[in-house]
Amino acid sequence: MTANLTFDELREAAESGELDTVLVCLVDMQGRLMGKRFHISNFIESAHEETHCCNYLLATDIEMATPDGFASTSWEAGYGDYVMRPDLTTLRRLPWLEATAMVFCDLIDHHTHEPVPHAPRQMLKAQVERAGKLGFTPMMATELEFFLFRNSYDDIRRSGFRDLEPLIGYNADYNIMLTSRDEYVMRPVRNMLVAAGVPIENSKGEAETGQEELNIRYAEAVLCADHHLIAKQAVKDIASMHGHAASFISKWHHKKVGSAAHVHQSLATADGSNAFYDAGEDLTMSATMRSYVAGLLKYSADVTFFMAPYVNSYKRFLPGTFAPTKIAWSVDNRTAAYRLVGDGTKGVRIECRLPGSDINPYLACAGQLAAGLTGIEEGLELDPPVTGDVYGMKDVAEFPVNLGAATKALKGSEMLRKHMSDWVVDHYTRAAEIEQEAFDAVVTDHEIKRGFERA
Repeated sequence: MTANLTFDELREAAESGELDTVLVCLVDMQGRLMGKRFHISNFIESAHEETHCCNYLLATDIEMATPDGFASTSWEAGYGDYVMRPDLTTLRRLPWLEATAMVFCDLIDHHTHEPVPHAPRQMLKAQVERAGKLGFTPMMATELEFFLFRNSYDDIRRSGFRDLEPLIGYNADYNIMLTSRDEYVMRPVRNMLVAAGVPIENSKGEAETGQEELNIRYAEAVLCADHHLIAKQAVKDIASMHGHAASFISKWHHKKVGSAAHVHQSLATADGSNAFYDAGEDLTMSATMRSYVAGLLKYSADVTFFMAPYVNSYKRFLPGTFAPTKIAWSVDNRTAAYRLVGDGTKGVRIECRLPGSDINPYLACAGQLAAGLTGIEEGLELDPPVTGDVYGMKDVAEFPVNLGAATKALKGSEMLRKHMSDWVVDHYTRAAEIEQEAFDAVVTDHEIKRGFERA
């Protein structure tokens, strides 16, 4: 199941009045849909070939400020344009928005006429192309965990983001009775996403008060990330239509379990079979899979920023919370950063449990591929899996414990500089620095409460 609308069908829907609006979207650094709403007549006449946007959209922080330090654009350079080129294979209806379709765009440099190298969708495409040269098609699936809150975004904002009340009152993990109570939100999420061409498998209650999980069928890597972003948009839109807020922040409360976005991954061969499967090998892991997983382990620190992009992201990594803390792989063990899933079957794959729900899925998937493919190219050997509670293992290395450490690892990564370019690494290093600078400049409630009287 992919996009569900051809250009000819779009034209017919315009003529019948079924559709009147097309969302023409790019993906920004934070993993959000940005773009324009076109009247369908203009899109069909000309905008289906290209439109334009300000190049600052790939040089902002999460609040859309224009911080200094990006080489790609600046006040001195005048903030020019990128070309937005619609990928018409991604045209689809969005059933939760009246008479509306959408399309993803690739970003083209206005002067060089080349793809913008630090555009998230392009970064993932580059790693997919790299895999193709090795004879593989990356197959991936991401999980979406999030919280539903009783009040609306506007009410929560006006309250100063205080006294947040989850929609469901206690842990609803796998609980059918409790998830029946928010089914008026989750049922349209599932059904409308399927109608939009996003192959939803299921939803379920997750392991914290008010937490949900949405699972989408695996797909080729770029399509997987497309599905993730559309699903995230749908969850927020549909929750808001019911007067509620959905949050994908990694850790919304220090006493609550955080939200993850685990990445499942494998490689397909030219005939569509799973390159990770070998019936004659231990755990049915092929030599290709073993080198791929070894690459994930070796380069975990290098790519951590792409899976934990904010200061808050690192608050999720605590023992006993199902979020990992150590760089290890294990067999069906949720205390490890990398979990072997499906051993003994043709669906054998590796699940990366580092990413939080605040990821940009294109960057997270690109980072995983960059590391895993390097493992194959370097012919890395995989150590035996760990067993037991990984949290307490003193001889297993931790991945970067905060944004500063992850930024340092990103900046110093020879692997990423080789396979993503100095330009891309420097661009995202600056993005990471900006997040840290913004946090460091603020006095938090915790500091005031802790030191106001007692310091």
